[in-house]
Amino acid sequence: MSELRKATSDRAYFITMTVVGWIDVFTRKDYCEEIIRNLEYCRQYKKLKLFAYCIMSNHIHLIVQQEDSRLADVLRDFKSYTAKRIIEMIINNPSESRTEWMIHLFKYHANMSGQNSEFQFWQKTGHPVELLTEEVFAQKMNYIHQNPVEAMLVNDAGSYVFSSANPDSPLKMDWD
Repeated sequence: MSELRKATSDRAYFITMTVVGWIDVFTRKDYCEEIIRNLEYCRQYKKLKLFAYCIMSNHIHLIVQQEDSRLADVLRDFKSYTAKRIIEMIINNPSESRTEWMIHLFKYHANMSGQNSEFQFWQKTGHPVELLTEEVFAQKMNYIHQNPVEAMLVNDAGSYVFSSANPDSPLKMDWD
């Protein structure tokens, strides 16, 4: 992540993490559940506060805050671990019909960036937007929750499984 695009304050941030080449990885439940497990790990062990999220087919939106250390460090570790883990899951999934194609693209993007040794899963930046006012916070939360509706995946935001808009979401939010 470039220094100009890092989350450096202890305020809440709107973050978008995008899979390289906009590859539709998160059309499989197992990969979404891996993201959920890792977000929960960051909440429990890295003091990440999670206020909103939505896992779309090829990107993830978050509203997060990290008070004790730099959010950029937590996001770096999250992206590094989830990239390795999901690529491993893709390679070892006998029912994944797109393995060869996806691995080829992850290798291609690693070669193009020159920073990754074998694979690149996530785009480099998360485009952090510091949420300075309650109005901007609410606007970004609405954007996150309406993303699956706008993509015509569901008719109402509360029906999308991998979103904080869903009352039965597998992740609970950090509202004090």
